[in-house]
Amino acid sequence: MTAAHTIPAGAASGAPASGCPVKEARRRSWWSRNGRRTTVWMLRVALFLAFLGAWQLASATVANPLFISNPAAVWNQLIEWIADGTLPTHTWITVQEVAAGYAIGVVTGALLGFLLAAVHLVYDVFEPFMMALYSIPKVALAPLFIVWFGIGIEMKIILAAVSVFFLVFLNTAAGVRDVDRGLIDAVRLMGASRRQVALKVVLPAAMTGLLTGLKVSIPYALIGAVIGELVASNRGLGYLINDSAAQFNTAGVFAAVAVLTVLAMLLNGIVALISSRAGRWKPLDEA
Repeated sequence: MTAAHTIPAGAASGAPASGCPVKEARRRSWWSRNGRRTTVWMLRVALFLAFLGAWQLASATVANPLFISNPAAVWNQLIEWIADGTLPTHTWITVQEVAAGYAIGVVTGALLGFLLAAVHLVYDVFEPFMMALYSIPKVALAPLFIVWFGIGIEMKIILAAVSVFFLVFLNTAAGVRDVDRGLIDAVRLMGASRRQVALKVVLPAAMTGLLTGLKVSIPYALIGAVIGELVASNRGLGYLINDSAAQFNTAGVFAAVAVLTVLAMLLNGIVALISSRAGRWKPLDEA
């Protein structure tokens, strides 16, 4: 008497029983991620359009356009500046200042933060002085930098670099100091040299703090450069804001601010891309 065996339907057809559920789960996961991303972007566009509509309506009904302008006037101002070359010229000046200042601030802040925080005694000595310098409003440094470096592009670059430096330094130092001491001791017990510990353990662990510094310092690079242009300059987007305000051209002020906003978004996108590339070593639930 032979025992009856129940044969799964998938086995009878030659297909693995678990194949369909796995594929279905992957398909649902893909649609979930992309569907959510599409929904987020649609909501962002809807919110932006609603803001523009409310702004246009307010300027036509409850507020004086002299003070708040309106989206149509801002758009016309942008088109006029693009046509006569004003916007590309001044935007390029500000981009140079922000990019150079950001690069200098990131490199110096990351290196100094890594080197000082690696030696706890040295960092403990320097920390209160760094915090005191970080607390100084950067706009207060602009007149001093004008005396030292003049009113050329160098002054704006240095002001942007100083604004970025302290944020990158403090975040990098925090990342270095938060490295698990047990992990360092374990690697040393395996015979690793001081250089290997620094490059193979401390540096990767400190990347989270460094990437945080890169992200949060982008607006400060823009702020530093624009402050320098507002204080003393005849070029750049900050100069356009000053010049438009002096002529009571509210649309010009909003147009320059809109360009600065777009520039900040582009820089944030670039840093986000770098962060995603640099964070590939992390586990999926942490990345």
